[in-house]
Amino acid sequence: MLVTYEVTRKDLRGPFTRRIPARMERMARLRRLAYRNAVEKLAERFHVSEKLLRMLNPGVGFRRPGKTLIVPDVGRGDPPAAVARIEVDKGARLVRVLDPSGKWLAVYPASIGSDENPAPSGMAEVKRVVRNPTYHYDPDFAFKGVKTKRPFTIAAGPNNPVGSVWIDLSIESYGIHGTPEPGKIGTTFSHGCIRLTNWDVEDLGSMVHPGTKVEFKDEIARAVDELAP
Repeated sequence: MLVTYEVTRKDLRGPFTRRIPARMERMARLRRLAYRNAVEKLAERFHVSEKLLRMLNPGVGFRRPGKTLIVPDVGRGDPPAAVARIEVDKGARLVRVLDPSGKWLAVYPASIGSDENPAPSGMAEVKRVVRNPTYHYDPDFAFKGVKTKRPFTIAAGPNNPVGSVWIDLSIESYGIHGTPEPGKIGTTFSHGCIRLTNWDVEDLGSMVHPGTKVEFKDEIARAVDELAP
């Protein structure tokens, strides 16, 4: 469903981080990893890409308050009263939120691990939910494209490598987090953690709490095992 929205002065107000380097070591030199501009800020608010936001509003400028936009209706009701657990389905690249009866309360597309850094298996639990997190790089991670052998910290902001929320899990160095590149969710792999869009991880973060169970599942592998003689 689409609705109209009037751009406000707050929507256009920064601070913005207009140039964000691709290399993580250079990101660490910035004071903040804010939105690059008002279009990116509005696109995330309404859960769409910048390209789609512009397509919905051809010829409309985004630099003046009072402009009327066509945007998705992203309003939602009250959060669920009871969340029993989270399922991380590695085969389907989905994160599901279940109530005590096993009913799905929410389903999010996700990027989950990689061949070099696979996501874990079994059970875990949520330790804490960190909003607007900083990012701490450990050289032991040895990510591709990172050449330094020293640890570094990247400032907070929605364009931080872990996005706007970090849901810390009981497995060391693993979490569920956001991303500055929502268009790549479900189509690329992560460095081992579970990556959602910023808006989805914010939604998930509002539903879970320390102690919420997290189950890692691989439906494809399970199906193969069941078919084996």
